[in-house]
Amino acid sequence: MPLFKRKPFALAEKPKDLKPNELVFQVRFTKEIFRDYSEYLRRTNLYRHRVWTCKLTGKNYLTYEEALVSEKKAAEEVQKFPEELVAPVLRDVQFSMLSLKDLGDAVAQKLQGCLSEGSELYGRKNNHVYSCKIERVVKDGEKTRYEVAWLDKYERLPENTAIDEEDLIRCKLRFSRAFLKSFIRESTYRSIPWVLHEKLAKKHGIPTDPPDDLKDQFFMQDGVVVVNRKRKKSEDREAKENGFQDPYEIGREDKLKAQSIRYPIDDLLVQYTEFDKQLAERPPPCREFNVPMECVGDHLMVWDFCTSFGRLLHLSPFSLEDFERAVCQKGSNIVLITECHSSLLRFLLKDNSEYFIAVQKKRPKLKITLITWTEYLSDFLELTGTVELSNHVATIKRGHYGLLDIQAKLAILRELVCRVLETEYFKEKLDEDIEKQYALAATRREEILEESRKKREDHLKIKSNGKEATKGHGNSSDTGSDNHLRENGDMPSSNGKQTSPSKHSLENSESELTISSLKNSKKRKVDVKNSTSKMNASSKIASDKLIKDEGKETLESRSMDQRAAHKMRKNEIKEHLENRSKEQRKEYLEREIEKRVIRTNPLGKDRDYNRYWFFRRDGRIFVESSDSVEWGYYSSQEELDALIGSLNVKGERERALKKQLENLYHKISLELQKRSKEVAQKAETDDADVRRSTRVRAPAGDNPALAFLKYVNKWKED
Repeated sequence: MPLFKRKPFALAEKPKDLKPNELVFQVRFTKEIFRDYSEYLRRTNLYRHRVWTCKLTGKNYLTYEEALVSEKKAAEEVQKFPEELVAPVLRDVQFSMLSLKDLGDAVAQKLQGCLSEGSELYGRKNNHVYSCKIERVVKDGEKTRYEVAWLDKYERLPENTAIDEEDLIRCKLRFSRAFLKSFIRESTYRSIPWVLHEKLAKKHGIPTDPPDDLKDQFFMQDGVVVVNRKRKKSEDREAKENGFQDPYEIGREDKLKAQSIRYPIDDLLVQYTEFDKQLAERPPPCREFNVPMECVGDHLMVWDFCTSFGRLLHLSPFSLEDFERAVCQKGSNIVLITECHSSLLRFLLKDNSEYFIAVQKKRPKLKITLITWTEYLSDFLELTGTVELSNHVATIKRGHYGLLDIQAKLAILRELVCRVLETEYFKEKLDEDIEKQYALAATRREEILEESRKKREDHLKIKSNGKEATKGHGNSSDTGSDNHLRENGDMPSSNGKQTSPSKHSLENSESELTISSLKNSKKRKVDVKNSTSKMNASSKIASDKLIKDEGKETLESRSMDQRAAHKMRKNEIKEHLENRSKEQRKEYLEREIEKRVIRTNPLGKDRDYNRYWFFRRDGRIFVESSDSVEWGYYSSQEELDALIGSLNVKGERERALKKQLENLYHKISLELQKRSKEVAQKAETDDADVRRSTRVRAPAGDNPALAFLKYVNKWKED
C-alpha cells in the first residue's frame, strides 16, 4: 500500500448495515465506500494530492493512484529475483538495524563475493575461460573446491570438473541495487529493525522472534514487533542529561527549522548559517567629530534645517565642516554663527508670537545686525524660561558668546529651530512649498503623459500607413467595375447593398477615439497614483498634504483662489520649460523638486536598530545608535561597498536598508568621490603650506581649515 508521509495509511472501513439498494459513493481504485458525499470528496481530494510515496521504490510526490501503479510494476519486477538467493538475503535482512542504503550495499557486497551452488559464472580450463555452473561445494580440510558443470556450446569438455576458487571468475550481480532495495521493501512490514512478513519467514525457515540483543528494545505483540517506548524514552533522557545528542537528529532539526522559516523575519531572530559566511565584514564607522559625541545629533539637526530651508530663512548654504569648526571656535563675532542666529531670530519676529510682542515693547525699531543680535538672543533666552539656557544670558550680554561651551551653543540653536517650526508663518510658507512641489510633480506628470501620447500617435501613424500600403497593393488586383465603384465613393457590401466609405471611416475614427480616451484616462489614473507615491516617499508633511488634497479636498471642492494659484504656478513652470529640450526639462523638474525636500528621513535601520542617514549637502553616511548616544560616519566608496555587502537580506530591517542603499548607490557614490577629491586637495594644500617659508606663507584666511571665517550670507534679507 502507498505510504502517506512515509507511514502506512489505513483505508476507511466499510459502513455497517449496508442495504442492498442503498446509494453510496465508492472510490474507484481503493474500493472504499462512503455514505456521506462530503467525506467522499475529502478522501478523493487527499488521494489526488501529490503526498504519497511508493512503498517499494521510494518515489515521492505521487498521487495515490500513481503510487499504486508504481507498486504494481515494482512487485512484478521483484518476482524475478533469483530463487537461490532469496533465503540468504532474507536471513541477512531479518532484524537488521541498518538503514536501507547500508543494508542494500552490505547484501550486494556479500552476494557478489558468494560462491554458492547453482551460481553461474566463468572458470578457467586449459588456459581458456568458459562459462560454468557450480554443482557442488566440496570442502577438503581448510581448502574449498568447487565441482562445476561446463556450459560452453562450441567445445566439448568434461561434464563435471573440480576446480579451485582461484580458477573461478566472479561476475557482477544480475540485478541492480535499486532492485535489491525494492525486494527488501516488498519482503518486510517495518524498518529498523527490518522484520519479514510472517508467512515469508516461515516459508524459508527464518526465525521470527527478536534476537537476544534486541529483546530489551523490541517485543512481540499479536505477532508484530513493537518498540519498547518506555526504555527508549529513559535512554533518551539519560543521554540528554549526560549532554549527548544524536548528530543526525541535530542536523535534522536544523533542516526542519530552516524549511519552516519564511524570510524575511525580524533581524534579531535570524540564526547564523553557512550563508552568512559569504557576507562581508561590516566596517567600523569613523567617530572623529570636533563636537562632543552627545551633541552630534543636535549639530546635524540644526545644520540640516538651516541648509534645507535656507531660502525661507534667507541664509545661504554652508558645509557641515564649516559649521562644526565655527561652533567650536571661541571667537564671539564668527560671521557664520552670527548669521545663523540672526536668520532664525528674524524669522521669529515675522510671526505675531509672544517673542515678537515682548521684543516690540523693549525696542520699537526692530532690526537685527551683527552688533545687536546678542541683545535679541538674550531676550529670547529670558523668554523661554528654561533655567539651563537662561544661565548663559549674562555671558552673552557681556559680549562673550564665544566662551560658551559647545553644548550650550548647540542647545540654544536647537531651541531656536524648535520655536521656528512652531510658528504660523513657517507653516504657511511650508504649505506654499508643498503647493509648489505639487505643481512641479503635476507638470512632470503632464510631461510624461504628453511624451507617451506622442509615442502612441507615432505608433498609430506607422500602423495606419502600413495598412494603407497593404490596401493599395490589394486594390490593384480588383476588377474595373469595382474601381468605378470606388471612384464614385460607393462600395458593394456582402448583402448586395452599397455603403459609403466615409461612414465607415467615421465609425472607425469614433471607435479609435473612444479606445484611446479610455487608455488615456487609465494612464492618467496610474500616473496620478505614481506621482502621489513618489511625493509620499519624499516627505511626511508633503504626503499628509497630498492625501488631504486628493482625498478630502478634491479639485472640485477647492476655492477659486486656490485653483487659480495652482494654475498660475503651473503656467510659471511651463514658461521656464518652454524653450528647453526634453532632457533639460526633466533635469530642471527633478532639481526643483529636490530643492523642496521638506524632511530628511533615515535610509533605514540595521539588525541592532542603528539608523543610517544621508544628507544632500554632505557626502557621508552617518550612523546613529539605537539610543541616539553614539554617532559615526562612512566617508569612502570602499566602506559603502563593504556596508552593503554586510547586510543580511534575511532580516526585515537590513533588507530594506540594503534596498535603499542600492537605489541611491549612484548618487551616494558621486558624493563620496567628490568629497574624497576635496579632502585630497585640502591635504595637498596643507602639505604645501607647511613646506613654504613663513615669509611667503599665505594669510590665515586662505587656509582651508579656516574657510568658515570667510563665509558671506549671499541670501541675506535687506
